[in-house]
Amino acid sequence: MKVLAVSFLVCLNLLSSVFAARNKSLPEHLSMQRPIHAISMVMMHDVISPPVAARYYAYTMLGAYQIVSAYNETVPDASKFTKNFHTTFNKDKYPDADYQVAAAYCVLEAGKLLLPSGYTLQEEQDKYVALLKKQKIKEEVIKQSVAEAVDMAAQILAYSKTDNYFGLSTRLRYTPVKGEAYWYPTPPTYMEAVEPNWATIKPIMIDSSGQFKAITPAPFSKDKNSEFYKLANEVYAVSKTATPEQISIANFWECNPFTVVTSGHMMIGFKKLSPGGHWMNIGLIAAAKKRLNFDQTVELLALEGATLMDAFICCWKEKYASNRIRPETYINRYIDLKWSPLLQTPPFPDYTSGHSIISAASAEVLTYLLGDNLAYLDDSEVPYDVPARNFTSFRQAAKEAAVSRLYGGIHFRDSIDNGYEQGVRIADYLIAALKKAGIQPITNTKS
Repeated sequence: MKVLAVSFLVCLNLLSSVFAARNKSLPEHLSMQRPIHAISMVMMHDVISPPVAARYYAYTMLGAYQIVSAYNETVPDASKFTKNFHTTFNKDKYPDADYQVAAAYCVLEAGKLLLPSGYTLQEEQDKYVALLKKQKIKEEVIKQSVAEAVDMAAQILAYSKTDNYFGLSTRLRYTPVKGEAYWYPTPPTYMEAVEPNWATIKPIMIDSSGQFKAITPAPFSKDKNSEFYKLANEVYAVSKTATPEQISIANFWECNPFTVVTSGHMMIGFKKLSPGGHWMNIGLIAAAKKRLNFDQTVELLALEGATLMDAFICCWKEKYASNRIRPETYINRYIDLKWSPLLQTPPFPDYTSGHSIISAASAEVLTYLLGDNLAYLDDSEVPYDVPARNFTSFRQAAKEAAVSRLYGGIHFRDSIDNGYEQGVRIADYLIAALKKAGIQPITNTKS
């Protein structure tokens, strides 16, 4: 069979139009939508997996955060809530720099250094400098702001090299565990396991990947009276009776970076935003809704990025520790040979649900920073021909994201529920660390 990767130029144009309609309270050159959008597009191009994408969002925003912190005394230095992170940044070295311009540029510069196709961000940087000139910003200010950004991005790159990421390629190739209870590659592509050694990555804020161990999952069984069989049968039954609303929810939260659709002997691949990218976009939506100023937006997005990275590390630790079979494999073996889920089963073990963990953790951290019951319209998936959805709070969105995996047929109920509980515990720890560092809920101030 032949696999075709579908161009994402249409998505690029649609995303640009969606973002253009957002926060008008800030000048165009201080819109964080531009750099985050550019980073997301490169990751889509490179088909970056969910845990790796979270790592890139965390690091690209960390540099911007540090620049803002150096100039804004209300934003604590990141060393106060991260592990072993320190910068030797000297703002006096760039007396004419505009720190906000430097922070925005730093996101692009860090992405250029970190991402596989990061070199393509040079074009976006050139466009950004052209925009600054159009805004009548002085040449020397631009020059020093860029130099300041380059300085910080280099330090972020150096810090990123201490997290074991570059050692992953030296590990032995992963082989699926033998046994009926364990995960095995699923149709239609039978892709290899994604990042089986991700638990060795050093987190940004938590102590270790095993710090928040998940509740023990239901034991594997083929007995029709067992708890496990009932979990599988629930997935099967829901797929047979799914309502239009449940199908809409499943499609809205799919967030599969590379979905493959078969047509005869042809396999067509579609690139989409990752789960972390979706939640970073929710952060942008919320910042616009709350009319946050530039510094507040950077703070919000940096903390969301760090949350995503650490939550994924915990999740992947459990996935390859329990190594549990996916619903699709179990149902095909023991219930219905011809059954297939609504969504494509991702290429990694079932337990626990990544969507549940990162959504719960994100919702709790965002709720701490911006408050509960913030209603918003989430248009993150509009570029992929999926209608926008309204939410009354981050927690409502997180709970919907979690249960969407049941509606999509790709997770058992206990993977969803226990994953959500795990995410809340991670967030509780992160919020306590943020409070200790002096990070308070973000309130509206003048830009």
